[in-house]
Amino acid sequence: MQTLYARIFTLLTTVVALVWATAVTADNPVRVQDAQGHWVELAAPAERVVALAPHIVENFYSAGAGHTLIAAVSYSNYPEQAKALPQIGNYKSVSYERLLALKPDLIVAWGSGNGDQMVQKLRRLGFQVFVTESRTLEDIPRNVRLFGQLAGTSAIADQAAAQWFARLSTLKRDHEQQAPLSVFYQVWNDPLQTLNGEHLISDVIRACGGRNTFADALVLAPKISIESVLERNPDVIIASGMGETRPDWLNDWKAYPGLKAVSNGHLFFVPPDLIQRHTFRVLDGMEIICDDLRRVRAKSARSGARR
Repeated sequence: MQTLYARIFTLLTTVVALVWATAVTADNPVRVQDAQGHWVELAAPAERVVALAPHIVENFYSAGAGHTLIAAVSYSNYPEQAKALPQIGNYKSVSYERLLALKPDLIVAWGSGNGDQMVQKLRRLGFQVFVTESRTLEDIPRNVRLFGQLAGTSAIADQAAAQWFARLSTLKRDHEQQAPLSVFYQVWNDPLQTLNGEHLISDVIRACGGRNTFADALVLAPKISIESVLERNPDVIIASGMGETRPDWLNDWKAYPGLKAVSNGHLFFVPPDLIQRHTFRVLDGMEIICDDLRRVRAKSARSGARR
């Protein structure tokens, strides 16, 4: 039944988006400022959009603007219809020749992922480029609203963003005031890599009542040593990895029983697509992390009561 409702909702939002887009004329110019302070000006809402990151693709669909996408990059696999989009490369390297042939009226880039060099080259080639970035949870619905403005689907985007923000507020209210726990978030094992306090995932950890043990790192995604993790001795280790299953390398930490996270059995996994993509699904990943930290606190409380 839920699947049927989901299909009906998708159909209705697509129809509304198409009707909305059809009703837009050249008398409705668009002027929107991106994450780098650059103003993108269009004579009318974009109808031919290329997205240079999987999360941008997903957020365009959330904004009711998936029908405007004409190409994307590799791993743009959500929602299901995104898999049919032609791919013009990956987030680090694209085919400029194919982009010129596609003649998009807008390219949406990921600032920290695609990089300034790619963005500047695209602009030199004459493309309209809108740069997006998400460093806080609130940035996600903000970007969805901006995509709605760019594509002329603000009615859908604003409603979707409001519903998502209400869910975020509830999660924060339920978890933010809990006893703090130190959390090491592991992106990968070789090289050993984490994220600093400016990354959106640190905001997720804070919202769950946790504290990123490497929040003070100087770069967004630093490579670190095992010794530095041992020194900071986190209460919890949370790993992501590359797929939907728990990575085997998370168990490598069991070789260090002196770590609090290891001695207490606090080694957790969250699927990367639910937490590392800056989309509405991040709240699904946030629920997993919040539940993990809640169980850690409950276990600690029971242990303290027995003493």
